[in-house]
Amino acid sequence: MLRTVVRSVLRDRRRFLLPALAVLIGVACVSGSLLYTESLARGAEQLQRASRPDVSVEVRPTGSGLAPDEALRRRLAALPGVAAARGTLRGRAFLVARDGTLVGPPSADVGVNFVPDAHGADPRYPMTRGRGPQGPGEIAVDRWSAERAGHRVGDRVRVVVAGEVRSVRLTGVFTVYDPATAPVGGTVTAFDGATARTLFAPAPGRYESVTLTAAPGTSAQALAQRASRILPRGLGAATRAELDREAAAAPDQEKLGTLLLLFAGIALFVSAFLVSNTFTMLSAVRAREHALLRAVGASRRRVLGTVLAEAAVVGAVAAVAGYALGVGVATLLDTLFGAAVAPGGTAVPAPLSPLPLLTALCVGVGFTAAAAYVPALRASAVAPVAALRTHLPTPAVALRRRNRTGLAVTVAGALLMAAGEGDLGVLSLATPVLLAGLILLTPQLARAVTRALRAPVRRLTGVRGTLALANARRDPRRTAATAGALTVCVALVSAVTVALSSLSATAGRQAEAAMPTDLRITAVDFATIGPHTAARVARLPHVAAVSAVREAGIRLRDGSDLWTTVVDPRAVGRGRLADLTVHAGDLDELADRADGIAVTRDLAEEHGWRLGDRIDGRRLSDEGAADGPALDRRIVAIYDGPEALGPALLPENAVAGSGVTSVLVRAEPGHTSALKEEIRRALRNPVLLVEDRADAARDAESGFGPLLSVLYAMLSVTVAVAALGVANTMGMAVFERVREIGLLRAVGLDRAGVRSMLRVEAVVVSALGAGLGILAGGAAGVAAVAGQHGAVISVPWAALLALFAGAGAVGVLAALGPGVRAAAVPVTRAVGGEVG
Repeated sequence: MLRTVVRSVLRDRRRFLLPALAVLIGVACVSGSLLYTESLARGAEQLQRASRPDVSVEVRPTGSGLAPDEALRRRLAALPGVAAARGTLRGRAFLVARDGTLVGPPSADVGVNFVPDAHGADPRYPMTRGRGPQGPGEIAVDRWSAERAGHRVGDRVRVVVAGEVRSVRLTGVFTVYDPATAPVGGTVTAFDGATARTLFAPAPGRYESVTLTAAPGTSAQALAQRASRILPRGLGAATRAELDREAAAAPDQEKLGTLLLLFAGIALFVSAFLVSNTFTMLSAVRAREHALLRAVGASRRRVLGTVLAEAAVVGAVAAVAGYALGVGVATLLDTLFGAAVAPGGTAVPAPLSPLPLLTALCVGVGFTAAAAYVPALRASAVAPVAALRTHLPTPAVALRRRNRTGLAVTVAGALLMAAGEGDLGVLSLATPVLLAGLILLTPQLARAVTRALRAPVRRLTGVRGTLALANARRDPRRTAATAGALTVCVALVSAVTVALSSLSATAGRQAEAAMPTDLRITAVDFATIGPHTAARVARLPHVAAVSAVREAGIRLRDGSDLWTTVVDPRAVGRGRLADLTVHAGDLDELADRADGIAVTRDLAEEHGWRLGDRIDGRRLSDEGAADGPALDRRIVAIYDGPEALGPALLPENAVAGSGVTSVLVRAEPGHTSALKEEIRRALRNPVLLVEDRADAARDAESGFGPLLSVLYAMLSVTVAVAALGVANTMGMAVFERVREIGLLRAVGLDRAGVRSMLRVEAVVVSALGAGLGILAGGAAGVAAVAGQHGAVISVPWAALLALFAGAGAVGVLAALGPGVRAAAVPVTRAVGGEVG
């Protein structure tokens, strides 16, 4: 049996080429994702060790415990077996390049404390040039950031800390492997100890953590046990091994690995159509061969096993080649997701890693055999006498049963989608159900579409188009299997396109509506606004009103929390800053009374408050704990206004300590654009964004662009596999139709006509799959957004039309090779040759 299987595979190797290539791509994606995820874990662990070579034990808060202080650090340093005890401080610090832009991504720009030893060196930040910082006007930065910024030792540089721009001198450049910055090209800026305590300490005199270095002969486990005995409640000691395991099991890495495997699984699922279609067509071609096996005594199980064994051989070859390609995919993923200008956070992929290798073999062999099972079962079920016939018609009863099932499944999917608006859990079930129903209905839809296209195609392409449509109608199952792969791919692309387009439009409209005044100053993500920013803006010409905006929470007596907006009371009165509708009272009393508060009408109705009522409670911390001072305020106004100035207004003198979230500016009439540029020049702070309403909407909409590009890049693999499916079907059709093509050539159809006939057939099949995919994917995208409050449904018709045209282009390209082969077959050999 094995010799028969191998001989059969080698004989039909050209027919197995494209299915094997599809499986190879899927296996490469799976194994590459697994290899890359493993390299991420190893790289994170290596980076963790390299970033803090002096750490044996880390003492850090557990839960909501207080951070360690200087007194505890000294007690830990005095423990037996402790060579050094270091207090660690970290915060946000943004390095400014020579051209005035930020050097690294804001999410990965950090400031740290430089802790020199007796020789002035810090083991975590070894200097390559210069020295460490020694005063408030000095900093040192990592080597990669200095190179990107164009700074040299001795230069005056700008750095943004706590919302303020500081001009400092660069005294040194060091090498660092920081797990929070290195993988994404962030910056590390080191300050002297006193300056770092002022800027980054979680509380006066406290550290983020304390790290202990074990003396020779002392294990990290023993040192952690000794430290734990003197630690107060709320602090814990973690050994180096525990820290390494935490770094290797980072949630973001697991999420990325899961996402990559999801798209690899989609590519494999699309490959199933191609594999199944190939074995279905081969079974039809080999009908006589299978009949002869049955006639000489082979059982149905033997025929079934033979076909599945062929699939397993093809899958094994594809799996081996796919795993080799997967090593390259892992390297490519590291290039795409790793740092472009700084040391990456991944290790070199291990080519012989057991789990990815075993997974690749199991997926390649098992998946191919599973995809070929139904065609193999059909091949084994054909009676020997019936198999000796030249043509086996598809039973009409089976198609009728399939049509009824497809209609029921499609209706169920549509109902689920309609019921699950905005519920991603329901939509994740409804979309596959709807796709499955449409795929089951594709044979009937193919007949209807080809019937509708008969007249226009005949006028455009003549007899060649008529023959192409007849070929598409001849075997509706095959047409459905070929179009099904494209349906799944195009549905995914359409759903992503429609959903992100709608989310982008929604975000833009909401951002524009949220602007309560002409201009707004905000900080980039992870940055803050300085406390003096509003005062600096107020001194500029053409400013009608300006106010810093902060948030303050109040725990009311009934136990509910009220988050208020803290503003300059002189700016909000009389409509100076924004258009607020006052229903009762006077907003000017916020400035006149020491205990005033203004609430929106909706909030007042919710709590049953009236003008003059008193609101008392306790101030909330940023973490939501009611541990602040007591507050007792009197309602001086009930108003309506934009969400950014609600649901209640407090004057600036009511609370202290909360950071500025934005600065609102109203310009004098006709000076908005000029004032925007004046503010930018005056602040000269690259972490601050000065936006008008159009800028806010545009920035909100553009935030979805990178995500769409990444999803398109991942889904392009599945589109490539679907294109292989169309090419494979057309190529197999050429093998099946050798006599037919020869007869057509004999009665006058030239080579160009043969190529044109195959091209029209491929375009019709591709267009059918794309149309169904756009219908299902567009509906899923709309349903995913429609349930959200204030959602804007935006269907990008141009993009969907381009997607449909792209599917037609796929059909044209897929028919090129088969068309050339069909046209090259000599007429005499084709007419007298053996089919297959």
